[in-house]
Amino acid sequence: MKAIRTYVVKAQLPEALQPLHDIAMNLGWLSDPRVQSLFARLSDDRLGGETLDPIGTLYGASQARLEALAADPTYVAQATELRDSLERSLAMPRWFQIEHHGALQSVAYFSAEFGIAKALPQYSGGLGILAGDHLKAANELGVPLVGIGLKYRHGYFTQSLDHTGWQREFFPDLDPEQMSLREIPGVRIPIQIGGHIVHARAWEARVGRVPLYLLDTDVQENLPADRLITDRLYGGDKEQRIRQELVLGVGGVRLLTELGYEPQVFHMNEGHAAFSALERIRVMMAEHELDFAAALEAIRPATLFTTHTPVPAGIDRFERDLIDRYFAGWCSDVGITLDDFMALGHEPGSPEGAEMNMAVLGLRLAGASNGVAELHGDVSRSMFHSLWPDLPVEEVPIGSVTNGVNARTWVMREMDDLFERHIGADWTESSPDRWASLEAVSDEQLRSIRSAGRDRLVQFARRRVRQSLIAKGVSASEAEWANGILDPNVLTIGFARRFATYKRANLLLQNERRLRDLLRDPDRPVQFIFAGKAHPADDPGKRILQQVAQFALDARNRTRFVYLDDYDIEVGRYLYQGVDVWLNTPRQPMEACGTSGMKVVYNGGLNLSILDGWWAEMYERDLGFSIPTAWWIDDVDSRDAHESKTLFRVLEDTVIPAFHDDDHSILPDGWIDMIRRSMIELGPRVESNRMVRDYVEQYYEPLAGRRQNIHRDLSTVPGELAEWKARVVANWDSLAIIDVTDTAVEDLGGSACDVDVIIDAGRLEPGDFEVQVLHGRVDMEGELSAPTVAIAERDDAVDTDGVHRVRVRSGDTGRHGVAVRVVPAHRDLGHFTALDCVTWAK
Repeated sequence: MKAIRTYVVKAQLPEALQPLHDIAMNLGWLSDPRVQSLFARLSDDRLGGETLDPIGTLYGASQARLEALAADPTYVAQATELRDSLERSLAMPRWFQIEHHGALQSVAYFSAEFGIAKALPQYSGGLGILAGDHLKAANELGVPLVGIGLKYRHGYFTQSLDHTGWQREFFPDLDPEQMSLREIPGVRIPIQIGGHIVHARAWEARVGRVPLYLLDTDVQENLPADRLITDRLYGGDKEQRIRQELVLGVGGVRLLTELGYEPQVFHMNEGHAAFSALERIRVMMAEHELDFAAALEAIRPATLFTTHTPVPAGIDRFERDLIDRYFAGWCSDVGITLDDFMALGHEPGSPEGAEMNMAVLGLRLAGASNGVAELHGDVSRSMFHSLWPDLPVEEVPIGSVTNGVNARTWVMREMDDLFERHIGADWTESSPDRWASLEAVSDEQLRSIRSAGRDRLVQFARRRVRQSLIAKGVSASEAEWANGILDPNVLTIGFARRFATYKRANLLLQNERRLRDLLRDPDRPVQFIFAGKAHPADDPGKRILQQVAQFALDARNRTRFVYLDDYDIEVGRYLYQGVDVWLNTPRQPMEACGTSGMKVVYNGGLNLSILDGWWAEMYERDLGFSIPTAWWIDDVDSRDAHESKTLFRVLEDTVIPAFHDDDHSILPDGWIDMIRRSMIELGPRVESNRMVRDYVEQYYEPLAGRRQNIHRDLSTVPGELAEWKARVVANWDSLAIIDVTDTAVEDLGGSACDVDVIIDAGRLEPGDFEVQVLHGRVDMEGELSAPTVAIAERDDAVDTDGVHRVRVRSGDTGRHGVAVRVVPAHRDLGHFTALDCVTWAK
């Protein structure tokens, strides 16, 4: 029978143990080994003596255990001292305070999901985990950042599989008190949604020194339908999604104002957060009496947009009637038509009635944009080339910052200790040269640590599978076989991620006979552990998951091929720490970054992956394994079949032999050497501290400086810039390049020529533009390769009007060429690509 009410029974925390509660309420301290050891004593059923869920452990402890620890003066003293030490650490200067003295004072980071800890299940997958690691790195580096998101009553979902292997979703009510959340008293944020006001309350989580604020509409003041806006992460239809994004964007900006924050940079993590820029435009207009164009110029320099989507199908889109329903009032407030607003989210040439593209909207509202890996930057520049049609695709203004992972969250205790001994206590922030000290680590140390991680994973998987079977109604005796699955001394390969079709979790299952041969090999066996969820509305993804689950439950396979359900941070940690090889099989180039493989690096695991995402830029032969891609095959099924065969060949001919010595023993010297090289070379490159340092130096600091410049006089500068832009756009077609000549000259610097460009400015002023000469080597088709850009200055000494001259030098031999273009120029423009105005010499 189903209960009509549920409630939680919790033990009473003795006053002497209050420091435990204080520690558990800060999610930035979870990965501290001292915290893990302290909380492990509350419970005896944790594998390995670690927990990254202190608040759950605290509330799950028995009253008798709490009373016993409260009566232990040594334990109480340890808890008190640790709490005080951690709190003192929050005020210590870190990298940002020591190294940076620029304009940046505060960053607001908006994301629809945050994956920080098991205690706070407000994430679905990679995007949320990345956002959580971003906050953790900001804390460790001392970057002044505040996170803004939503608190979902049910989170994403809890997964279970039925007897056929079909995914079922459950949506439990989450208790904020057990999520390390504190409601901010007296705060109600009003947001106009669909013609009436919806109120949101705010919750605070602490990630070290970084605050994370989450908005929630489940309050009594709201209508029943409005209380469900923040019901589920990525639940419901497009209308539910647009309502959630209004709460995140508009509500988030208003919450920051309510709490007294004045961020200099607003970082929109994906298009879900793009509506935040609309609220900032409205506020700028109201507070500084600006028109829409000037207000856009005022907020744009302080805005960064990060896209995580390598395919158009993955972008949020909203049809016109939804935009009309939810933004007609905003359009009226800011004085633009609905057509004007829709155009901000349309690519050039979009047909009538096209949906608003949230990535295009984000790109148009931001002063800078980036992808999340080098290859993803290339893909994004191609995908959005239509917004800058007169530029070569490589000059489309979308950069890249390769994602990273918070190593301390994912590293096993033994490897953490090893890094501290050889690199230093600050190993996550260490330079690449200090990682070279791992050369001194012995082969036996690495073998021992790898064996320990694999053994813990096997024990965890056995218990997890057995518990899952019993939860489905299987008797304890019938589930006994789960106690014998997997072997702690066998090559273990892991695959865990969202079951989207392009990630191809079933690539190995294209040849089940060949896969069984690998599992049953008596001399060099291999075993696989899979995990992951499919989106509730993704039936094709669910069918792939079902195929994997059914293969795992087949009595012929189940001891060497295992599926772990309800994948979350805890399951992930055991996998990352235990597997020998991390398998990644996306269709290139559909993986934006794919950070899961980064996490195994810190635990001595090696990657076996398609050259996509981060692996495309960091792979080298002695760091792991690659799966060649058949990019030239257009038919998806044919390509998958080809790459499945390739994957088997790589496993059979390269990976499995490398893991076994001639006498079939495991972890030979060559494999250990690869582990060591992987950690030395990749360790400093895949850490989220490196990622956030890149964001600070490449984006946050420059944007803060541009904002400071634009805001030097809000009453005039943004308006003058907007008027200048309008005038230049209106008159750009009147500009013409009349002639280009080049003359070879003698120059001490080597071969050189003077390039003269005659410009007819038309209705433009001479200061409205600059003449650029691009020069460098050319290929067989006459295309410039990585050209250098030189500025041709106006030469008033020449009799002919409009002559611009520059001397270009060729530093090496070979075939060289020049190209000439004219682009807009203004001290406050930031970059000429902010206007779609480029004229090329023919």
